[in-house]
Amino acid sequence: MTAPAGRARVMVWHRAPADDVEAVAKAYDEISRHLDGTPGLIGNELLRSTTDPRRMVVLSEWESLAAFRVWEEGVQHRPSTSPLRQYQDRELPNFFEVFEVTAAF
Repeated sequence: MTAPAGRARVMVWHRAPADDVEAVAKAYDEISRHLDGTPGLIGNELLRSTTDPRRMVVLSEWESLAAFRVWEEGVQHRPSTSPLRQYQDRELPNFFEVFEVTAAF
């Protein structure tokens, strides 16, 4: 199955603290419950590095870049994602990236 062009994917990189490797997963679970039913959000995943269990990325898929922007600029964005914010991997030059699907197979 292919993703239609025009959808958006958002990636946010995180790093769990050494003393609580599951902290990011716990915060992700909490946020995912709040985001369930968000207009335009198709779904999200938490991906863990196979080489460093503390490194993770949240990948969300949106119906369109416009749908993501509406949510991102809305009043619910910051409060609903705050449990994960402390774990964002700010050592990376781009810990947050938005991609628009331009082609898919």
